[in-house]
Order: sequence, then C-alpha cells, then structure tokens
Amino acid sequence: MRTANPALNSKMFGRAEGLVDSTAMTVEGTALKAGFLTLLLGAAAVYTWDKTFQYVEAGNAAAIQPWLWGGLIGGLALALITMFAPKAAPFTSPLYALAEGLFLGALSAFVEMQYPGIAFQAVGLTFCTLFAMLALYTTGVIRATPAFKRGIMAATFGIMMIYLLSWILRMFSVEVPYIHGSGLVGIGFSLFVVVIAAMNLVLDFDLIEEGAKRGLPKYMEWFAAFGLLVTLVWLYIEILRLLSKLRQR
Repeated sequence: MRTANPALNSKMFGRAEGLVDSTAMTVEGTALKAGFLTLLLGAAAVYTWDKTFQYVEAGNAAAIQPWLWGGLIGGLALALITMFAPKAAPFTSPLYALAEGLFLGALSAFVEMQYPGIAFQAVGLTFCTLFAMLALYTTGVIRATPAFKRGIMAATFGIMMIYLLSWILRMFSVEVPYIHGSGLVGIGFSLFVVVIAAMNLVLDFDLIEEGAKRGLPKYMEWFAAFGLLVTLVWLYIEILRLLSKLRQR
C-alpha cells in the first residue's frame, strides 16, 4: 500500500500487521471515528473563531496569537507523535483534532475579516470535494492503481519541497516569485495543489479499505481517521488560499 499522506503509509500499516486481535479494523468504524474527529475540530474552530472576532472588536487582536500558534505547534507535535506511535492514536488523534481546530478557527476568522464569506465557501468546497472523491472512488471511476499512486506521491512530495524552500527563503526575506501571488501563475499553482490534495483522499480511502481487508487492530481505525483528517485540513487550507487569491484579483 502506498500513499502520499505521511500518516497513512505502508510502513505504518505494515507495523500493525501480525498484531491483529479479535476486534479488527473496519471501514465503518474508521468512518465513525473520522466523523467524530471532524466534529471535535469543528467545535474547537468555532471557539477560536468567536474569540478572534471578540478580541479584534475589542482592539486586542494580539490576544488570539497564543491560540493560533499554540494550535499550530501543538497540532504538528501531536501529528508527529501519532505518525511514529500509531498505538497512541486513540488518545493523540482527538487532541490533534482539537489543536488543529483552534488553529484553523483563528486563521479562518482573520481571512474572513478580509474577505467576508470566504471561510464558509472554503468549508463547503472542502466537504463537497470529500464527498465527490468518495463517490468517484466507490463507483470505480477513479482507481488507486500503482501508477496513480506513484504520480500523486511524486506531485505531493514536489509541493512539500516547494513549500519548504519558500519557508526557508522567507526567513532571509526572499520570496519565491509568482506562485504565492494572485496572478495567473499563482492561481494556477494553487488550483494544482488543490487537485493533488483532493487526489490524496483517494489514496486515503484505498489505505483504509486495505487496512480493513487485512484485519488490522482496532486502534488502526483511529490512526486511519487521523490520516484522513490530515488530508482534509490540508485541502481546506489550500482551498482557502485559492479563494483568497481569486478575491485579490
């Protein structure tokens, strides 16, 4: 099994093989846990969304920074722990969902203040994309063939390298031209990234289905649900970025 999602990869699933217990992973169980994690993320996001508007209206926007950065850093730390310790997923994945919710709620509120309505559009498009990709996968229109997996993995790796390079250069006050702007190149790049993020959902679905077929331990439902949430968070951020560029034109 291969996927571009670092949380859902063959090495992680391979570690769980041979550890099958009487209560095995199922697709339905994974879906329920993914829904639960999404609700946790949404609840945390609503909290910091409301707090952000309150602080800004009170002229104290800086007060939301601990929530924003705490959620970002905490989410990253919890994601790393979960990826390297899948057995901890039943405990770390809900905490990850809460941390990401705190971050995304504050981030979305700030963007919403600049472009009213954009956050709700991004949420709607994210879930529409999720259900569309699920329908395409379950009907067999899109299949996770070896060639498809290799292509998506390569594209995802390339995107991550571009973002890493941009982050490093930005520390030296150097901007990567075009791709972060609202010109045609920047919009085209963001659209490409959104498509690749959406294609990663297909790989996630395939990994979840394969894990259930292998009869992996029950805790892998939490791990797989966590991996799917990672992709959804990435997809949402990229859609928000794309819509922001379109609003700037």
